[in-house]
Amino acid sequence: PSGQPRSLKAAREHRVPEDADQILQGKTMEVVAGLYAVKISAVEKQLLDGLCGEDAVSKSVLAHSDLIPGAYEGGLKIWECTFDLMDYCSETEMQFTNKTVLDLGCGAGLLGIVALKGKAKEVHFQDYNSTVIKEITLPNAVANCRVDGDDGKTSKPPSKRLKKAKCSPDLLAKCRFFSGEWSKVSELLLSSSKPFSKYDLILTSETIYNPDYYGALHDALSQLLAKNGRVYLASKAHYFGVGGGVPLFEKFIEERNVFRTNTVKIIDKGLKRFIIEMAFKISS
Repeated sequence: PSGQPRSLKAAREHRVPEDADQILQGKTMEVVAGLYAVKISAVEKQLLDGLCGEDAVSKSVLAHSDLIPGAYEGGLKIWECTFDLMDYCSETEMQFTNKTVLDLGCGAGLLGIVALKGKAKEVHFQDYNSTVIKEITLPNAVANCRVDGDDGKTSKPPSKRLKKAKCSPDLLAKCRFFSGEWSKVSELLLSSSKPFSKYDLILTSETIYNPDYYGALHDALSQLLAKNGRVYLASKAHYFGVGGGVPLFEKFIEERNVFRTNTVKIIDKGLKRFIIEMAFKISS
């Protein structure tokens, strides 16, 4: 890895409006892996029509590009390793109850929503691009925080039509949303006057495709993870064209000598994929 940072896009927190349901106005929803999700093709059309979003994200749609390094980092697509990590959480009955969780490089935010539904104490979502947070992550969180009136139970999505249930302010109050480059988001969280607890769990999928970002990712994980916390990282073995992948990242981690890594699952269908658990070497 060259160690060169990506463009240091400023961090910002995205506030949830008082009437959270207004976030869903004009959104076309579908059901993805049992969760409500904004139909990304509809957002792409809005971007092309100039109705929303950052220029860089609109340009990526126009160019049919998944990545424009330092400008757009793939948040408009749900990458397959996200589903791998969701499956792993389900298979292992991962415990989220009363834990603080970060969905790092969240895109659609499905991993964070799984944690939220698993009764996490607090869930934070981070993506590089503010457009992704505003147009996709936030609406997805709101849609999945809807509860039926009388019993207070979360609405299950039996169809592609959203139930006329209200968003639960209690559930949504557990969420915070951030955009910007990893080091800038870390800085914002650690210097904020708002109370901040380091994360018990950090979930991240397909964030090691570019070796140039390994330093920033490593630093964010080491600064934001609680002493006895765990990182679960899902990745393809290799990312052709950008050069990253599991062996290179594990070598980088080993050289830094801060974390220990453990491969907890290998998926052999198609291109080989991994789920890696990371913890501080000094943790118990």
